[in-house]
Amino acid sequence: MFNLKPADLKTNVLSGLTVALALVPEAIAFAIVAHVSPLTGLYAAFFMCLIAAALGGRPGMISGATGALAVVMVSLVTQHGVEYLFATVILMGVLQLLFAAFKLGKFIRMVPHSVMLGFVNGLAIVVFMAQLGHFKVAGADGALTWLSGSALYGMLGLIALTMAIIYIVPKFTTIIPSSLAAILIVAGVVAALGIETKTVGDMGSIAGGLPQFHLPQVPLTWDTLTVILPYALILATIGLLESLLTLNLIDEMTDTRGKPNRESLAQGVANVVSGFFATMGGCAMIGQSLINIGNGARHRLSGIVAALFLLAFILFLSPWIEKIPLAGLIGVMFVVCEKSFAWGSLQALRKIPRQDAIIVVGVTVITVLTDLAVAVLAGVIFAALVFAWQHAKQIQVSISEDAQGWKVYALKGSLFFASTANFAALFNPKNDPQHVVIEFREAKVVDHSAIEAIDSLAVRYSQAGKTLHLRHLSPDCLEVLEKAKNMVEVNEFEDPHYHIADNKTN
Repeated sequence: MFNLKPADLKTNVLSGLTVALALVPEAIAFAIVAHVSPLTGLYAAFFMCLIAAALGGRPGMISGATGALAVVMVSLVTQHGVEYLFATVILMGVLQLLFAAFKLGKFIRMVPHSVMLGFVNGLAIVVFMAQLGHFKVAGADGALTWLSGSALYGMLGLIALTMAIIYIVPKFTTIIPSSLAAILIVAGVVAALGIETKTVGDMGSIAGGLPQFHLPQVPLTWDTLTVILPYALILATIGLLESLLTLNLIDEMTDTRGKPNRESLAQGVANVVSGFFATMGGCAMIGQSLINIGNGARHRLSGIVAALFLLAFILFLSPWIEKIPLAGLIGVMFVVCEKSFAWGSLQALRKIPRQDAIIVVGVTVITVLTDLAVAVLAGVIFAALVFAWQHAKQIQVSISEDAQGWKVYALKGSLFFASTANFAALFNPKNDPQHVVIEFREAKVVDHSAIEAIDSLAVRYSQAGKTLHLRHLSPDCLEVLEKAKNMVEVNEFEDPHYHIADNKTN
């Protein structure tokens, strides 16, 4: 970070400023969703952004208060109060630290590409829909109503201007990030022409002092743990999923490789610290991360600068930041949504296998309707079941007769829980000759279900009065076989050696 070239230094500092501006309305909005004060969200964004940028496994990725977590937190806050939220955020961080300690981050690499596409598309839609809340205004009775007339057209015009500037500026210069240029230009136009439009200050004041250390005011009892643990588990899972999937996405965009376990550690530390400073915690933010990466920022400096700018806004610059038109920031987020949505996946749906297309659409829809954790879990489970089903159909057999006149079944494929039914249907003990050989040279016995299937087949042949010979099984299989153990022909030189998934072997 300290050996950056001047051009990289400028890029990361200006990108950090842009990200800080984009963090403000998001943090306030998500704080309102969670039923906590705007400063609770802003301080969370500061701690999450600073600590994750400094310690995380993905330079350039931005963390802060997020909507995915806020929608879970609101139930806890309304039922038990904000102090229980702070305790939950601390416990969430501890669980994420345990996740990192056991080095479980590597499993994020097992998420199929189709699930990743659904995740990206779903979050793009969620981020887009989150901006629509800014098109509402509180009426005299406090009820929210949609903007209309000149107020609506004025905001739409400013949003269109913002988006146009973001797309056009890079064609002429890269001295300043186009998103930052758009925000500054739109703010200048509004100030110069005296246009009446919604500003950051309309969402709530961002003025405040330094965050203060705070011990959650909750009783240290078993009852408290039973209240906060379920929420902490859900929040930790959602936070890590969103963070590590965003890390994967940025890896693909930059052709580099982040460190999932290190990122999990950083997220845990950031949430523990956030909880002790009375904030709502958070995780990685795909929108702000894409703004940062899109600006060319690739170093930790950009996230650290964003956090420091955000704190400066709170401490010193709130009167000016509160005057920034929301339309400028909404326009930036709309461009992020447009660029992050995998438009090519819509055409690919007609070309890729049907099951992959179902996963892409399913994860997208579930992300929008429920939450990220449920969507990704459903996508991974469906992909795993499809994988198992496809491999279950791949077990094959060729039948021949050896020099002794024995019937030989030569198996090929994997024998596991999903293929045992197909395996059993391959044999006909009633009509087979006296001696039957099952050749496992090109087959692999994977799990205990396969062992049970072999034992069951041995019983069928024994009841039919036939002699069954099992050749080229792994020693592990011999160890756990019961009824078919005496039918195995052992060849120390030719038998394969591999481990099966079974509780009887270690």
